[in-house]
Amino acid sequence: MEPATVAALEQLATLTAALDAEIPARTDTNLLIGTWNVRAFGGVTPKWAAEPHDSPKRDWLAVASIAEVASRFDVMALQEVRRNTTALRFLLARLGPDWRVITSDVTEGAPGNDERLTFLYNTDRVQPSGLVGEIVLPPGTDAEQFARTPYAAGFTHGSTEFILATVHILWGKDPEDRLPEITAFADWMRAWTDRPNDWNQNLLVLGDFNLDRIGNPLYEAFIATGLWPPAELNAVPRTVFDNEKTRHFYDQIAWFTDADGNSTLQSMTYTQHAGSFDFIPHLYPAMTRTEVSWRISDHYPLWVEFQV
Repeated sequence: MEPATVAALEQLATLTAALDAEIPARTDTNLLIGTWNVRAFGGVTPKWAAEPHDSPKRDWLAVASIAEVASRFDVMALQEVRRNTTALRFLLARLGPDWRVITSDVTEGAPGNDERLTFLYNTDRVQPSGLVGEIVLPPGTDAEQFARTPYAAGFTHGSTEFILATVHILWGKDPEDRLPEITAFADWMRAWTDRPNDWNQNLLVLGDFNLDRIGNPLYEAFIATGLWPPAELNAVPRTVFDNEKTRHFYDQIAWFTDADGNSTLQSMTYTQHAGSFDFIPHLYPAMTRTEVSWRISDHYPLWVEFQV
């Protein structure tokens, strides 16, 4: 691999400084969890700067930038990781030997879109608890099977155990097409949370739910079973194309509350620190947002902090 270009190093330095300013530092008692739909994360053009005729457009600078963002978190869920694992393997190499990955297989069929669901985690900070699985609806369920099978994995941070379940809800032709999967997922997760004597402590959901806005039927279905997305995430942009007139709530991180509205989390306290991160000002300055979206993503990463 050739050394990084001066332009690449300058952009990475600018990105690093911005992340230092916006993302909380790690401490002995905090836990930082992220989620990111990394658009069509499959192949990589083996150059620091892909040229107009190159395919894919994602280059080494793009993956190095994604690694710089991911490195700020203890665990990050990734959506749209493709069957081709070239970018994923380069990402792991860039993150270094302390990082590992847990990833699903590809959900077959056209609606599966050749996608995996993946967790990156820093072994200095968390370890797998041993729990991992895909969420499959049982026979007799009214909803169809998930187009892209949701994926769950358990982790430990010191003496605290937690479970992350990630999903990429089917987009469909119309918003109504998303409702069955969102409803089935929320119902399934609520039932898992409430089952006695199950492996279900500190269950969080995160990923791309393709929610349009607060208050519409998709969002109401998402929160109907007691899922609580932090208020601090309500106003942050989700995509590089969001603006004051057009806001989306596609990506979410949430956990359950009981009948009195109290969090069901144990030994984990939300710190009221959460947000997204806008990488656009720091990378590929001569490119349009659409062009950058094929190199980095059309979604921003989303994150929350807990005290443990």
